[in-house]
Amino acid sequence: MVNVRQVGVEEELLLVDSLGAPSPSSEQVLALCAADTDDLVDVTLVREFFQAQVEIVTAPAVRLEDIGTRLRSARAALARASATIGVAPVAVAGPVVDAPNGPLVHQDRFEQIGGTYGRVAADSLMCAVQVHVEVEDRAEGVGVIDRVRPWVPLLLAISANSPFWHGQDTGFASWRSQVWRQWPSSGPTELFGDVTTYDALTVRMLETGAILDVGLLNLDVRLSARYPTVEFRVADACTSVEDALTVAALSRALTETAAREHRRGVPPVPWRVDQLRVGAWRAARFGLTDTLLHPLEGGPVPAAAALAALLHHVAPALEDAGDLTFVTDALGRLGTAGTGADRQRRALDEHGDLASVVGRLRRWTVAPAG
Repeated sequence: MVNVRQVGVEEELLLVDSLGAPSPSSEQVLALCAADTDDLVDVTLVREFFQAQVEIVTAPAVRLEDIGTRLRSARAALARASATIGVAPVAVAGPVVDAPNGPLVHQDRFEQIGGTYGRVAADSLMCAVQVHVEVEDRAEGVGVIDRVRPWVPLLLAISANSPFWHGQDTGFASWRSQVWRQWPSSGPTELFGDVTTYDALTVRMLETGAILDVGLLNLDVRLSARYPTVEFRVADACTSVEDALTVAALSRALTETAAREHRRGVPPVPWRVDQLRVGAWRAARFGLTDTLLHPLEGGPVPAAAALAALLHHVAPALEDAGDLTFVTDALGRLGTAGTGADRQRRALDEHGDLASVVGRLRRWTVAPAG
């Protein structure tokens, strides 16, 4: 019998006012949610870096359906609580309309981060989906990190959901990922080979002041400092719960596939970091509307071909987890209907202003499944 890895999701949401501007109301909203816990089973709501953010943290689960139920119930609870003070949670990767980011959460660590990283921190009101996938131990985790590297940009392309930023069309499908790259420890890494080399990178980052603590080791995929997991950190916050679940399912399948290769001694694909950066840039710039780098061949191919390669690569692991049909259908839908970024741009074309786009995002955030 196949042992299916548990997966957990951390999803950041933006709180907005009636005009779509970031609202520094997380403390009030979370306090109101604390009195509305009937639907919040196996899920936790917490503050994030800015007062205009909240984060949903699901308990780990084997079944994707359970993760989806937890995300939807938490979004609904946040929407109910927010409505009482005239704001709303929006599952989007960055501020859409031209408005200030607002203050950081009053916490010693966050304030130290703000003081250390200056404008980089002040500009970083952004929302992502982080996926934790269970691993046997840290050695397996490093083996996974080394082997998933060329596939990770496709998770960004699938999740791309930040075309607009402070009132401007950036020309990107995911501008959040470009803001994220300003942090000194963000992005892809060279091959590690073993835990000792991974830990040495962490020590160097700490000694040079690039990170204040291990929580700021913002690699595309990292070992969690809190859980026995690898953590995928590249995806934009997805307005559609189905898109978030697709990222989660693929993250798990990539982990399982890489772990099997690690056990068999299959060497990682030896991409250089500059090649990985190009792959991530194309994913951020175009989403699924242009060519992406093929994770095995390295050259540009139509996005559909890159997704087909991904599906072929992880199909056995998806099938073992019971996720193959869901992911196959989801990738087909994304290929036809587009990403969150494409949906936002279509909404702008229909309504002509970004406040209306935020209105659409508010409704989509709590839309029922199907």
